[in-house]
Amino acid sequence: MCGIIGYSGKSMALPIILKGLERLEYRGYDSAGVAIQNGNSRLHIEKCKGRIESLSGIIKKGSMEGVSGIGHTRWATHGIPSVKNAHPHLDCTGKLCVVHNGIIENYIQLKSMLQKKGHKFISDTDSEVIPHLIEEELKSHISLEEACQRALKILEGSYAIGVISSDYPGKIVGARLNSPLIVGIGEKENFIASDVPAIIDRTRRVIYLNNAEMVSINDSSIDVTSLNGESQPYKITEINWDIDTVEKGGYEKFMLKEIHEQPNVVRQTLMGRIPEDKTGVILDGSGLSKEFLGKMNKICIVACGTAYHAGIVGRYLLEHFTDVSVEIDIASEFRYRKPKLNEHTYIISVTQSGETADTLASIREARRRGCKLISICNVLGSSIARESDAVVYTYAGPEIGVASTKAYTAQLTAFYLFTIYLARMRGVMDGVLAKRMIAELETIPDKIQKILDKKELIKRCAIKYSKAKSYLYLGRGFNYPTAMEGALKNKEISYIHAEGYPAGEMKHGPIALIDKDLPVICVCTKGDFYDKMISNIKEVEARNGRIIAIATEGDTEIKNVAEDVIYVPETWEEFSPIINAIPMQLFAYYVALARDCDIDKPRNLAKSVTVE
Repeated sequence: MCGIIGYSGKSMALPIILKGLERLEYRGYDSAGVAIQNGNSRLHIEKCKGRIESLSGIIKKGSMEGVSGIGHTRWATHGIPSVKNAHPHLDCTGKLCVVHNGIIENYIQLKSMLQKKGHKFISDTDSEVIPHLIEEELKSHISLEEACQRALKILEGSYAIGVISSDYPGKIVGARLNSPLIVGIGEKENFIASDVPAIIDRTRRVIYLNNAEMVSINDSSIDVTSLNGESQPYKITEINWDIDTVEKGGYEKFMLKEIHEQPNVVRQTLMGRIPEDKTGVILDGSGLSKEFLGKMNKICIVACGTAYHAGIVGRYLLEHFTDVSVEIDIASEFRYRKPKLNEHTYIISVTQSGETADTLASIREARRRGCKLISICNVLGSSIARESDAVVYTYAGPEIGVASTKAYTAQLTAFYLFTIYLARMRGVMDGVLAKRMIAELETIPDKIQKILDKKELIKRCAIKYSKAKSYLYLGRGFNYPTAMEGALKNKEISYIHAEGYPAGEMKHGPIALIDKDLPVICVCTKGDFYDKMISNIKEVEARNGRIIAIATEGDTEIKNVAEDVIYVPETWEEFSPIINAIPMQLFAYYVALARDCDIDKPRNLAKSVTVE
C-alpha cells in the first residue's frame, strides 16, 4: 500500500528520499510528503495531493537542506486524497512527525482519549493518532525509542512507521506490525523503507524486520529491539539484483517491460531445479521433503487477485497429477467460512510480495489450527516466507507495474514444479511422464517469446475493440482461470468492465449480455475441452457477439466462427494457461494504451496490499 523511506547519513537527504519515493510510487500515489531535519534541528515539511512529480515541483531549491528525513507516498484508506491527509503527520508541538502504512483499528477510541487531553487533530486519517500518542508518552521524559514502544503497544491493527523528532537530530525510529519494513545498511548512511527498490541505488545490504520489531538508526548505528525494548538479533541479506531491474530499460511502461521479461523469468524459476536425468524436480532448501509431505491428506490454497487465479490453475494441476484433495479460497474469505483443518492439512499460500495482509492472516489462522504451511513467493525474507515451513521461490525479480504479469507466470511455473515434485514424492507419477512434462516445460520460454514477437498483431486487435464498454472472457478447464485473469488485467488498467466466466456456465446468466457490441474473448486452444468451447462460441455467434479467439497455431477452423483470432504456439493443455496468459496481458495493455490510461499506476490500486 503506502510507501515509506527514511534516510540518515552524510549526504543531503531530500534528493535521496525523493528518488526513493519515485521507486515506491507503485505502492501508493494519491498524495505524498517529506520531512527533513535541517541544520538547526528543525523539521521542514512539504506535502501535496498527487504524485511525487507534484511534490518535487513545490519544493523550492535549497529550502529543505538536511542530512536526515522521512518520506511517504499514500494510498488512501481513511480520508480522501488531500494535503491535510497526506503524510507526514505532526504532533501538537510540531517537533515530531510520523509516516505510517497500515490501518489503526482502534483510532476512534484513541483519538477521543487524546482530544480529551487537549490534543488537536488536523486530518481525517487514522494515522494521526500515532504522533500524538508518542508526544503524550514523551511527557514522561523518556527516550524517543521508549515513547514509541509505549505508544505502539496501545495500537490495534497494522503498521509500518517512521518517526523523527527535532529533539533527536539524525535519529529515525521505525517499527512494524503486519506491514513490511526493511532497514538498509550503507556506507556512513542507513535507511528504513517499505521495499528494496527505494534504496537499491544506495545499498544492497538489508535487514528484514520481523513482526513486532522496532529499529532505531542514525548515520552510523542500527539497534533492533522488540516492542518491549529487548535487543534482537538480525540477519543481513545481500540483494542479488541491481538498479537496472527497477528502471524501464527503454520500454514505454514498466508493465510492457515486465511482460517482455517473462521468458527469462520462467527460465530463472526453472534454473537449478531440473536434475540431469530430468525425471523429477529438485526443491532443495525449500523445506520440502518426503517426510514433510508424506502425511498430507489435503491441500488448501489461499491467495488474492492474480495469485488466486494462479492458485486455481495449481488446484487443477495437483488434482490432475497427484492423489491429494485440493481446495482453494480467496484469502479474505478463508478465515470466515470455518474450513475443516487439521495437522494433515497443508496450506499453500501464493503471493508476489509475501506481505499480502489477507493471505498473511489466513496462514496465521491455519498455523493456529495446526496446519503445515508452504508458500509460493517472490520475495526472500518477506513475512509470509519467514512464517512458512517451506517456500518455493519464484525468482521473478521486483515487479513495479501494479497489474501483475511476470509474477503470475512465475507462480504458474512454481506450481508446475511443485506438482511434479509432489507426484514423484508420493509415487503417483513415474519418471517417464515426469521427463516428458519437464521437456515440454523447458520449451515454454521460447514459446512465450514467439508470442511477444507478434505483439503488433495483438496491438491492432486491441485497438479495434478499445472503445467497447464491456468484455466477456470465456474459458474451460485449465483455462477457466485464464479467462478470469484476462478479465482482471483488462479492468485493472483500462477501467472497462470485464468478466471472466467458465464457458459452460455462460448460458446460466451472462448469455443475456451478448449482443453486437459485446467483445467475447474465448480461450479455445487445443485440448480435451476444444469441442465444447467451439459449441459455446457457436452460442455467442448465434447472438451476434463479437468473438475474439485465442487459438492454437494451425487451427484454421476457428476462423469460421471468430471475428478475430490470436494464435499461440501449441503446448500441452496443462501448460496452456502460461502460454495463453501472454496475449491476454498484451491485449489489456494495448487497450489501456489506446484509451490513454495510466497503465503502471491505475486508479485506486496499489501493488502490495498490506491492509485487510
